[in-house]
Amino acid sequence: MDQIKVGKFISTNRKLKHMTQRELADILSISDKTISKWETGLSVPDSEMLISLSKVLDIPVNVLLEQNLHTENELEIKDLSLRLEAINVYLAQKEKSRKKRYQKLLILLCVLVVLIFGFLVYFNSPYLEWNYANPERAVLGVGYHVFEWLFVRIAPVILICAIVEIIVLKKALKS
Repeated sequence: MDQIKVGKFISTNRKLKHMTQRELADILSISDKTISKWETGLSVPDSEMLISLSKVLDIPVNVLLEQNLHTENELEIKDLSLRLEAINVYLAQKEKSRKKRYQKLLILLCVLVVLIFGFLVYFNSPYLEWNYANPERAVLGVGYHVFEWLFVRIAPVILICAIVEIIVLKKALKS
């Protein structure tokens, strides 16, 4: 492995993204000293970090790994490229699947907010008419009142955020 060549490649692409070593390290949840070691050729990223690094730098994993390849056997290189391409396709499908699950969860959240709001409107705040002489009824009434008060103030914000997130996810899935 030509670690210096890999380090220079990482450094060049990091700079093209206008990122400092600290910013890249923060995104990858590692220390900036690790980035420095990669870029000076003292070490190389492991396989999981290569995947994360490829996402951050917008470079396919196989392009990052090609910086490490020094072999005369072109069949090995082609085989490795095909395997890496399959891994990239798998990771892209996994990411798309995760986004779809997230989108379904947000839709469910929107439906839940609308159902709870409908429930509150339908029952027209029944706790106002309760007899609070019974301590259990008083606690239940106060709890219901707090829930309704918080829900009416928080639910619209949640609903708007969920709808915006769904729109953003749909755009991301189209691209």
